[in-house]
Amino acid sequence: MDHSLLDNYCSDTTQSEPDLLVELIEKTHSDMGYPNKLSGKTVGRTLKLLAKLASPKRALEIGMFTGYSALSIAEGMADDGELICCETNPRAIEFAQRFFDRSPYGHKIQAKFGPALETIQSLTGDFDFVFIDADKRNYLNYYEAVVPLVRSGGLIVIDNSLWQGRVLEPIENSDIAVDAANKRVLNDERVENVHLNVRDGLNLIVKR
Repeated sequence: MDHSLLDNYCSDTTQSEPDLLVELIEKTHSDMGYPNKLSGKTVGRTLKLLAKLASPKRALEIGMFTGYSALSIAEGMADDGELICCETNPRAIEFAQRFFDRSPYGHKIQAKFGPALETIQSLTGDFDFVFIDADKRNYLNYYEAVVPLVRSGGLIVIDNSLWQGRVLEPIENSDIAVDAANKRVLNDERVENVHLNVRDGLNLIVKR
């Protein structure tokens, strides 16, 4: 069985994202480098649905890029919810903000420029929802940094947790880091998880 055909079938039978997000994808491909950083429809709609189920008042995203996943999460949040996004690319922040300003969900999103680990250290209070999708070499560091900030029952979602299959035979630093993060989650008594083979992998984690 060709798994790419199944992936396409799942995407085709998933409800469409808003037109603004379709435009965001098109503009990212035409105006920005590395459009492969986009979460994509299946992951985006998953994030929206998870946010709708979890009803987070306060959420955190590590690695915003051009704002596709941020708008997907914000779409599922309550109208008074707050989503803090960490991003190191000022051009990506400027790009994303133009779409936030046009979205009925954009008022929930606050982009913070700078290294995510530094931003995380400046944050206080509990988070209900965290999405990790930044540089893979820091995945374990990001995970360890956010777990203390997540309330009991809060949800952590790690994207690209299969890292295009390279976790099976990790060689590069990024491969080793993603694999280490997955294994740390598995053996972390503070949480429970299910690791899903969705797109490039989604590790869903609930803090006990």
